[in-house]
Amino acid sequence: MASLCPCSSGLLYESCCQPLHKGAPAPYPERLMRSRYSAFVLKLSDYLLRSWHASTRPAQLDLSDSPDWKSLQVMQASEQGDAGFVHFRAIYKTADGWGFLEEESDFVREQQHWFYVSGKTREGTLKPGRNDPCPCGSGRKSKVCCQ
Repeated sequence: MASLCPCSSGLLYESCCQPLHKGAPAPYPERLMRSRYSAFVLKLSDYLLRSWHASTRPAQLDLSDSPDWKSLQVMQASEQGDAGFVHFRAIYKTADGWGFLEEESDFVREQQHWFYVSGKTREGTLKPGRNDPCPCGSGRKSKVCCQ
C-alpha cells in the first residue's frame, strides 16, 4: 500500500524520497534535506551517513534514541553554484509533549551529488492549544488529533 512521504511534501514516498534512499542523486539541496529528514523518520542510518560530507561525517550513527518525528517545515532554501543552504523546522513528539529542532544547514555539491555538511541548530518546546492546528501537520485541531 502506497503511503505519503514522511518529508511533508504531500507526494507518495515511492516517488519522493525513496529514489534518493536507493541511490538517485538529489537535484538540489532542499530535496537532499527532505530525504535526510525522511531517513531520520525511517531510521535509515546508512543513507544518512552516505549523504553526509566526508569532512564532517561521523564514523557511525545510532538512531535508537531518535524522537518520534512528526512533520517538517522548510522555511528557506537556496543554492549558488555548488553551495546550498536550507533553513527548516522538524517537529517531534516525546512522552513529555511536543518539541522542535530548527536548523540552518549547509550543503555542498561534488561530482553531481549534494552532501550535507553542517548546521546551526536550536531546539525548543511547543505548547499547542486545544483549538490550534496539531503540530503533526495533519491540519486537524490539536484536541482531536495527537493529544
